[in-house]
Amino acid sequence: MDNVCIDTLILKLHDVNAVKFGEYKLKSGMMTPIYIDLRVLVSHPALMNQVSSFIYQRVHDEGLQFDSVCGVPYTALPLATIICSRHELPMLIRRKEAKDYGTKRLVEGSFREGDTCLIIEDTVTSGSSILETAEVLYKEGLKVTDAIVLMDREQGGVEMLASKGIRLHPIISLFKLLNVLMAAERIDAKTAQSVRKFLLDNNTFSPKEKNGNDAPATKKTCVEQNLELSYGDRAELGNIHPLASKLLKIMEEKQSNLCVSADVTSSEELLQLAESLGPKICMLKTHVDILKDFTGAFSQKLQALAEKHDFLIFEDRKFADIGNTVKHQYEGGMYQISSWSHIVNAHAVPGPGVVKGLSAVGKPLGRGCLLIAQMSSQGSLATGEYTKAVLQMAEENSDFVIGFICGSKIAKRPEFIHMTPGVQMKAGGDLLGQQYTTPKEVIYNKGSDVIIVGRGVLEASDRLEAAESYRKSGWDAYTKRVTQSGQ
Repeated sequence: MDNVCIDTLILKLHDVNAVKFGEYKLKSGMMTPIYIDLRVLVSHPALMNQVSSFIYQRVHDEGLQFDSVCGVPYTALPLATIICSRHELPMLIRRKEAKDYGTKRLVEGSFREGDTCLIIEDTVTSGSSILETAEVLYKEGLKVTDAIVLMDREQGGVEMLASKGIRLHPIISLFKLLNVLMAAERIDAKTAQSVRKFLLDNNTFSPKEKNGNDAPATKKTCVEQNLELSYGDRAELGNIHPLASKLLKIMEEKQSNLCVSADVTSSEELLQLAESLGPKICMLKTHVDILKDFTGAFSQKLQALAEKHDFLIFEDRKFADIGNTVKHQYEGGMYQISSWSHIVNAHAVPGPGVVKGLSAVGKPLGRGCLLIAQMSSQGSLATGEYTKAVLQMAEENSDFVIGFICGSKIAKRPEFIHMTPGVQMKAGGDLLGQQYTTPKEVIYNKGSDVIIVGRGVLEASDRLEAAESYRKSGWDAYTKRVTQSGQ
């Protein structure tokens, strides 16, 4: 099913007010900030025909086998009627209440015991409406194995129906809908984030654990059910490090996943970069030990600019010594890195002691650490088993480790942030073994979160223009990734 066509359908549904934002009560009594009202389709026949075509296309794509079709009353009835009439399929009608005269049947139409009936529904929250219809069909001797729904609110309906032996096939997810509306500037990021948070916090299905106790649905469970969450959604996860949450919120609000690598040797030039590029970036990466004129006053000015333009400071120190040594390197010496840098990084080669030493200093200050899992230099040994060991070390120290320096996504947990260096608009390399990858390749194809750009900005004739170009390219790749994963 064409993603462009789905996006167009979502916009048309919004045009006819089938998607409403505000405060609404659902059938369950739950109050929701978004309401899907597909009853309006009956007044828009062209759009209703288009929706019916999408539903039938999903039936065809899934190769579903059935003897008849039943639309959940009442909104799905006209959709089922159009599909069955157009494709000459047998249709059944489920009454909500039996008449006290005539046949008094709850299911109208011709069928045989043992037939399989496909259910069609407009919107699913908990899945209870589909289950109610299925139970009526069961009493008539019919089987129900599959159901098609136009709009899945992603609040547990798929899982609840699966637990009852019914496979639900959604066409549009609410996460997908929000991403499309936000990309089209129909809603702002704050509205989208509010709705996503509501969906994550209000999952309706609580599976039973092996011990028989109820297991309340968590945000993590919901994360595992969705291929992708936005930066804003991830910022709200329960187990996320506060600094990782802050970074993700900055990225969402500024629509930027760009970190500029300020590899310059003058404090004045670095501060000028922070001032001019600050509005475009989520993070500024420094190599403070290459500055020829570092002073304590410089670090204070840099902190002030980070506060002014809402970005984080990442000192690319690459700690790689025993715990006691890195502890002193981090908090002392002439640079006193822990006093001004939000984030540092470390190699895992020394073992877990390097994280222990850094966290002893950084954790009380609310700082965070990135572990170097992969490197962008040719012939790097940070691959394979080493990368796996880094991932395990991060999981064991997630109260301080917030993510990774890597070439692609290595962790499934959305609490971890992936940052990729060596990004330029054109792939390639330099004479010293640095390998460059494009923003689209890094964000969209490899699943990273942050692009780290150095020479692509610093060597540009107009650094601000170059930074904006990278910001837009990185954000577009992220938007495309999230939008296409939510369908």
